[in-house]
Amino acid sequence: MGIRRDVTIMLTTTFVTWMGQRATAVALPLVALAETGSAWTTGLVGGAIGVPLLTSAWWARGLRQRLTTGPALAGVLAVGVLGLLVIPVAAATGTVGPLHLVAAGLITGSANALSGPAQRALLSDICDPLGSGAAARMLAWQDLAHRSSMIIAPPLAGWAITASGPFPLLWAEAAAGAVGALMLLTVRATGTAAASGEPAAQAPALRHVLTEHPDIRRVVIMGGVGGLAWFAFTLGLAILGAETTRPGLLISAGMTGYGAGSLAGALLAPVLARRLPPLATAATGWIVLGATFVMLPTATSSLPTIGVVAALGGFSMPLGIAAVNRLITTRTHGAHRRAAFAVEALVHDGAVSVGLLVGGSIIGAVGAGPTLLVAGAGQIAAGLLAGPWLRAALRDGRCGRASEGPRLRS
Repeated sequence: MGIRRDVTIMLTTTFVTWMGQRATAVALPLVALAETGSAWTTGLVGGAIGVPLLTSAWWARGLRQRLTTGPALAGVLAVGVLGLLVIPVAAATGTVGPLHLVAAGLITGSANALSGPAQRALLSDICDPLGSGAAARMLAWQDLAHRSSMIIAPPLAGWAITASGPFPLLWAEAAAGAVGALMLLTVRATGTAAASGEPAAQAPALRHVLTEHPDIRRVVIMGGVGGLAWFAFTLGLAILGAETTRPGLLISAGMTGYGAGSLAGALLAPVLARRLPPLATAATGWIVLGATFVMLPTATSSLPTIGVVAALGGFSMPLGIAAVNRLITTRTHGAHRRAAFAVEALVHDGAVSVGLLVGGSIIGAVGAGPTLLVAGAGQIAAGLLAGPWLRAALRDGRCGRASEGPRLRS
């Protein structure tokens, strides 16, 4: 009974905190623009959030091995809440400037770089006693809680902004983070490392985890390519809509379709997580998303078609993520498990940040349509090369040559 209670608390915490983050994603650019009067400041928080993540391989190595209990994770969330309070407090007491935006991004980015992988690792550790596949199944439910917020939070945020402006949403996100921290304080289970007395000094370097686990290295590479190409979908459809005199319509149709498809996939992922081959499923997810990118430029004449095509890509992603989680939870334990979740988040989320940083210049140079085609082709190639098929073909080829050898010599 205690395990199920702790799992329920952690899944609920995920939903509550992500509802706050999704709502603030709508409000924060409006607050930055209103307070500073400059459009360039609207991306300062997002850019600053990426800095701690991209450098976390160095500064977070020892810290992540100490995050093996609910109270420890609650402390990290509490630090994140302090970062969330910087902007609303500054707005209430004076003027929000670029320094406040950067400070908020750096503090919350540091907390996010630690808490996301650590929560997945602790949830996996809690579920291990429930049997093989239980950890991957619960992580799939956690992903569903995350994706549900993608559908629910934005319209609620839009209504709230219309009713009372964007500032209350900033306070609401801090409140959601505080509620999540209080909930995590009640988690009683302890992670594998703390239970076994594993010292934090033995924390493995992220590169060592990739070296020791080839299949995890393959899915991390695919995730990095996919994260780097993500800007082609978000920025590409937005710019393509402006170029075709339908500003906002293409990206709205694409994001709506992607969100609906991903929610459908997330509903099936807990059931299918144990039944599908993990490496092949992860590779197939990126191949399908890449094919979606390739098809989108040819579907711009119809908004429903864009929605359907994007939904196909969205449907494949939760299944691929569930496969990655299954690989990590079945191949690693303790410190290696936390390092594996950390390197997966670092490579994918860091690649997303880099892609968004340079994506506008790339689209400006070659156009949105060609960018979507190249990005999609890159994801397909990554899935084909890093998936199990090429490896199996090479192995079969070596076996064939070995079996022919004696006949040629006889």
